[in-house]
Amino acid sequence: MSEHFELLDVYKAIISIVAGLILGFEREMKDKSAGLKTITVICLGSTLFSIISYKLAGDGDPTRIASYIVSGIGFLGAGVIFKEGFTVYGLTTAGIIWMAAAVGMAIGFGEIYIAFTFLISAILIIYTAKYLTKHFLPLHHHKILKMRMSTHNFLAHKITILGDLKAMTSELNEIAIEKDFDHILLTLEIHISEKQLYQMENFLTSNKNLDYFSY
Repeated sequence: MSEHFELLDVYKAIISIVAGLILGFEREMKDKSAGLKTITVICLGSTLFSIISYKLAGDGDPTRIASYIVSGIGFLGAGVIFKEGFTVYGLTTAGIIWMAAAVGMAIGFGEIYIAFTFLISAILIIYTAKYLTKHFLPLHHHKILKMRMSTHNFLAHKITILGDLKAMTSELNEIAIEKDFDHILLTLEIHISEKQLYQMENFLTSNKNLDYFSY
């Protein structure tokens, strides 16, 4: 296989490492499950698969081996996504894993300028999205609110509290109700803005009909 070795492949490996480090740095700073090492190795591995695919294809399709990177990387991405209640975590990390593989493949096939064009675009999105969301888009929270009330006059208190909460939230849905001896636990799904959230907190903490609440 020595006849297949080229100095260009070494340059591709170095460039791939640099690209992986750039993509993985932000995840490492936020202490995510897929950090600097993981993202860099994914980018480097994708580059290697692409180089091998290109060199061994001969007169065949050079993307045949590399195409399996797309499906294979999906398993890695799925591994960092998890759900807690109604909230999903890890989607950005999974997207960066996917992007690292794509950049690595582009480098492996020699498309360096394309790789870094999309790499820079991804970095800009990662670092500016929070700013854009905060200043140009309405900030809404998706919360699961649990409230515990006494069974005494429960229906009357429930109607009053839900009526007040509906005025403070963008959307409110009752998803569960449980009875525990002389108390009832009511679970709600709410969509609420940042401003409304503080208003709701003041309402809940000052409401004498609530024995307990959490969100």
